[in-house]
Amino acid sequence: VQLQASGGALVQAGESLRLSCAASGTIFSVNGMDWYRQAPGKQRELVATITSGGSTKYVDSVKGRFTISRDNAKNTAYLQMNSLKPEDTAVYYCNAQIVVITNGNPLQYSYWGQGTQVTVSS
Repeated sequence: VQLQASGGALVQAGESLRLSCAASGTIFSVNGMDWYRQAPGKQRELVATITSGGSTKYVDSVKGRFTISRDNAKNTAYLQMNSLKPEDTAVYYCNAQIVVITNGNPLQYSYWGQGTQVTVSS
């Protein structure tokens, strides 16, 4: 199983970006999918989360600007980021709780994608 994050770029303040996180491999199902970010010198923080049923939560600093969504048929999550600010600059990581069949049993594991750099210039 692999988790592939993409979509990071250098943009100016006020612009938008959409990040994608695609899970691939022999997957039984995908439960929660999350986006985290880590700015230089700071701890990694949870930015947004979405359940398999589509319920979402956001950190306060991105509410009203970021939207997390998913396409269950494609095992892919998205993070639409609007009105970007310089303080949104960070490496963004996706995380997913993926169920795979192991020895005939469904087991859930946590997978991380590689980071994708988002840089917002003022």
